[in-house]
Amino acid sequence: MKYALLAVLFALSACASAGDPQPLPGSLTYGGKVLRLPYRPGTVVKNTFLGDFGYRVFETYVVQPDGTLKLTSQSTGPDFLWQ
Repeated sequence: MKYALLAVLFALSACASAGDPQPLPGSLTYGGKVLRLPYRPGTVVKNTFLGDFGYRVFETYVVQPDGTLKLTSQSTGPDFLWQ
């Protein structure tokens, strides 16, 4: 029952996000930070951090032609699944 409730909450949080994902505290681009990376454009960069209420936040960035990062996807999940 406990896992079913977590699955429902996870599904609802995934459905609630519409449009472009917004950086959260802990994101690489939070607060208007501009990071320039020496990687080729199109390179995928992944970031994970511990968010609010003990949830793990998974982010995916893509390096743009000018070397900056663009947040393309963001999802959350319980931290106990992160091993």
